[in-house]
Amino acid sequence: MNRRAVAVVSGHVQGVGYRWFVRELATAAGLSGSATNLPDGRVEVVVEGPADDVEALLDALDGPRAPGAVRRVDRRLEPVQGMRGFTTA
Repeated sequence: MNRRAVAVVSGHVQGVGYRWFVRELATAAGLSGSATNLPDGRVEVVVEGPADDVEALLDALDGPRAPGAVRRVDRRLEPVQGMRGFTTA
């Protein structure tokens, strides 16, 4: 069953390769979505795909390999929208 999650990551996560880290994880797992810098210094991650793979990616957002210094990850589930590919902005 597919799942869509949105996570907002706080801390020192801009200018440290964080979006590219997320994109690498997502594409390796075959997930779709995006990682976007927000004006307030946070990064928004949207991801869709098989539920177990989405959960694994969410768990990695503040894991030991994550660049920068993640302070907090707020996540929520949303209805699947059928995204294709992964983008960074």
